[in-house]
Amino acid sequence: MKQLRPDSRLEKIVYPIVATVVIILLPPPAAPLVGLFMIGSLFRECKVVDRLLKTLQNELLNVVTIVLGIAVGSTMKADIFLKPQPIFIFILGVVAFAFSTVGGILLAKFMNLFLKEKITPLIGSAGVSAVPMAARVSQRVGQEADPKNHLLMHATGPNVAGVIGTAVARQVCSSRC
Repeated sequence: MKQLRPDSRLEKIVYPIVATVVIILLPPPAAPLVGLFMIGSLFRECKVVDRLLKTLQNELLNVVTIVLGIAVGSTMKADIFLKPQPIFIFILGVVAFAFSTVGGILLAKFMNLFLKEKITPLIGSAGVSAVPMAARVSQRVGQEADPKNHLLMHATGPNVAGVIGTAVARQVCSSRC
């Protein structure tokens, strides 16, 4: 795949703002989640709140990770977790990831039938919302086939789109289901 053009600073600042507005207008229940996701991007790109950005990336992220780990771990009792239903849900998750990966590859192959400039099907496989591992796997497999291949930036786009799509679908479903 050809090298991507560099994004301008204005594009990097406008994107989170426009994306947040569009998501607020289309599925409003997803606004808080996606808004927080986009404000982190805006902080990084505007280069005005450096101290806050460093705190968010380091200390606050570590504290939140520890608190979430303790909160989730404290609810995982063996007599509840090792029953058939949670194991079945885990298996369904693995099947969903497999279908998403295969679906992304097949859709990329289908798109290549109509595109002048072809894309590698590995980009389609990165569309699952497993950030950043799906993009890294696409990069690694692509470099095994061709050591000059650099797919990470190409694969990160659909990877992040998968996260946003999953977040929006979850919020919309939880408000309507």
